[in-house]
Amino acid sequence: MARGQQKIQSQQKNAKKQAEQKKKQGHDQKAAAKAALIYTCTVCRTQMPDPKTFKQHFESKHPKTPLPPELAGVQA
Repeated sequence: MARGQQKIQSQQKNAKKQAEQKKKQGHDQKAAAKAALIYTCTVCRTQMPDPKTFKQHFESKHPKTPLPPELAGVQA
């Protein structure tokens, strides 16, 4: 039964390796997603990835508030 013991050890080692890799990958995705959100709405503090989305958000959610100067030249 020596092979049976090796099989169990191999499975445990592989499971540990897979768990570490999954844990490491999850953190990288979260950090990358957070870094992509660089525009923040001055009214509601919502974060957006690009100026086009930011302008669309501002026009739809805050129509009575004047447009911020950084959105003046952005085409929606």
